Amino acid sequence: QVQLRESGGGLVQAGGSLRLSCVASGRTFSDYAMGWFRRPPGKEREFVAAINRNGDDAYYRDSVKGRFTISRDNAKNTVYLQMNSLKPEETAVYYCAADPTVERLYMAHSWGQGTQVTVSS
Repeated sequence: QVQLRESGGGLVQAGGSLRLSCVASGRTFSDYAMGWFRRPPGKEREFVAAINRNGDDAYYRDSVKGRFTISRDNAKNTVYLQMNSLKPEETAVYYCAADPTVERLYMAHSWGQGTQVTVSS
């Protein structure tokens, strides 16, 4: 199982930007597809973005397309989520996840502890 640690969350005004990072350890990073999920207050966890193992395919929930960008640096064992034009409704705890395939990320065994993103109106 790969260990994951997120960072980069914080408080930002609506329209602002944040860049989340997730560092992996314990396994070969390039063996894993990576994803970002979030859990808004009082709501279920939801998919945000995912990237395949070599970084040449990325997937997004519709509401973040054009504003969020997922990327990875396999040499640094790190996946990123650049979030622009943030909205108050995107306030949530953001988690990264790892799984050998993109399709199974929602049920991944490896999750980070989460990082809080708060978007003020």
